[in-house]
Amino acid sequence: MADISERPTPPEGLPPKLVDALTDCTPEELRKAIVHAQELLHFHGEAALPVDPEAGDDILRVTEHEEYTAVVKQFRCADGCDDCPHGPYLYHVTEEPQPDGNHKVHWTFMGTVRDEK
Repeated sequence: MADISERPTPPEGLPPKLVDALTDCTPEELRKAIVHAQELLHFHGEAALPVDPEAGDDILRVTEHEEYTAVVKQFRCADGCDDCPHGPYLYHVTEEPQPDGNHKVHWTFMGTVRDEK
């Protein structure tokens, strides 16, 4: 089981009731919740965000813009790093069309996000 101190920080604006419900889910239930959330996005005419966090990433905020998705995230590196977590950092995420008709997700590092307090 994962160390509770390493639990991901939920994104801003996610209702606390939903955070609590998701926190109590098993991995299998979480996978089903992801599928259902994607289905709901499709139902509402929204495309899924091109944001697929890697292991150790904590997505803090996602903001949709016309030309890109702004993502603020922090990450944890190898065990034993006294400076973890690193960030938060701002990225602009875009989907680039490929010749075969597919899309490739491209993350552009924009810089460090200053504390908003």
